[in-house]
Amino acid sequence: MNDPLYEPLIYELGAPGRTGVTMPTAPFPATPLPAGLLRDELNLPEVSEADVVRHYTRLSRQNFGVDTTMYPLGSCTMKYNPRLNEAMAHLPGFLEPHPLQDAATVQGSLEMLFNLQTWLSELNGFTATSLQPAAGAQGEFTGILMVRAYHRSRGDTARDTILLPDSAHGTNPATSSMAGFRVVELPTDGRGNVEMDALKANLGPHVAAMMITIPNTLGLFEEQILEVARLVHECGGLMYADGANMNALMGIVKLAELGFDVMHYNLHKTFSTPHGGGGPGAGPVAAGEALAPFLPGPIVALDETTSPPSYVYAMPAQSIGRLKAFHGNFGILVRAYAYLRAHGPAELRAVSENAVLNANYLRVKIGQAYEIPYDRICMHEFVAEGKLDEEGIRALDISKRLIDYGFHPPSNYFPLGTPHTTLKVHEALMVEPTETESLQTLDRYAEAMIAIRQEAREEPELLRGAPHNAPVGRVDEVYAAKKLVLCRAIPEIA
Repeated sequence: MNDPLYEPLIYELGAPGRTGVTMPTAPFPATPLPAGLLRDELNLPEVSEADVVRHYTRLSRQNFGVDTTMYPLGSCTMKYNPRLNEAMAHLPGFLEPHPLQDAATVQGSLEMLFNLQTWLSELNGFTATSLQPAAGAQGEFTGILMVRAYHRSRGDTARDTILLPDSAHGTNPATSSMAGFRVVELPTDGRGNVEMDALKANLGPHVAAMMITIPNTLGLFEEQILEVARLVHECGGLMYADGANMNALMGIVKLAELGFDVMHYNLHKTFSTPHGGGGPGAGPVAAGEALAPFLPGPIVALDETTSPPSYVYAMPAQSIGRLKAFHGNFGILVRAYAYLRAHGPAELRAVSENAVLNANYLRVKIGQAYEIPYDRICMHEFVAEGKLDEEGIRALDISKRLIDYGFHPPSNYFPLGTPHTTLKVHEALMVEPTETESLQTLDRYAEAMIAIRQEAREEPELLRGAPHNAPVGRVDEVYAAKKLVLCRAIPEIA
């Protein structure tokens, strides 16, 4: 290759006889695999350990991640993942048991699950929690299935509608539709709250529940949430809390005390477990007294009739059934448990206080250069406008340029703020710094955003061509999604 920056693929580094791994001697006799499981036609490279390590290290350095940079992806809470969590998840007692072992042989693991259920319930004042759901989207689907089961158990089959703010996460309407409900979208008022007249106009015996994120997707606390819950309950509906933004509330407010009947947690957000890449996630569901019998199972219960008391699997009385094989994403649950144990109640509150402080600090600094459409005290995140009309610059241009400054872009175009909504957001940039970023990092990020604003005035083409220092430049993302090229052609290996 004539390109001095060309880095060979691992397929181009192979040669017969090279090996990168030595397998340990098995403690049991080898058993031949059944015929047909091994394929001779796979053209795999034979490479040394050094080549393998260098190949994957090079790839890792081409990516943004929470271990390399600030990752202010709004509504995703991309906080640093403490290495303590990893150490706990790799303890032999948690790492090695098989999910089909008898409960009597894994009492320590069941105790951990029981404690995690209890603490997640207590954190928001709920009666019980199921750890089964494998992601936030599955968790909210679980909650809405529980709402449906609750109404059907009472013979209340006319309730076919879920109310949603127009700032809702995209999974909320999808969840409602998948569960067989009709979705009614509610507009946002001038302060970023649910428009109360629209809510009142849509209440009635047809309402099964209202799904709402709190703080909402604009990063704002719903100022009339107590009144919203009262009105929905008065018409016989239930309140569902999307727990994606729980990082703003821990130890400060309990959602059950605000009138919520059911919620999901995103352990891969609030509780610092690994996030992204398609998983693994965890979306436990917590419910109040009315909905707790409908939780998916099995959950872990303490049998006090044995001596000593023992932990057992149990199905809630009116359970909607099993949603996940075995016991949820167990390794992720261990990491979240370690995070809770390491912090305790007082420090969990401090996590949220610092997340809110960091977000407001950035909101004020970035607000010097960008429009903040809902410019009031925010919670853990805020939304700025990325549309700079006089220069013809859009949110995407700003985000791409941020890559050149060494930062992952914030969430783009969410909440959408399109003509069919009342959201006053043009080219949204949703910024969530989390509590794990230092003052120095926040200042560097704000300075980068302000510098990009100045570049937009003086050299707009610099932004429109960004990124300039990344392994891959500006691409046509629509075309790329339709015409996938996942790797170069694999050469024949001698």
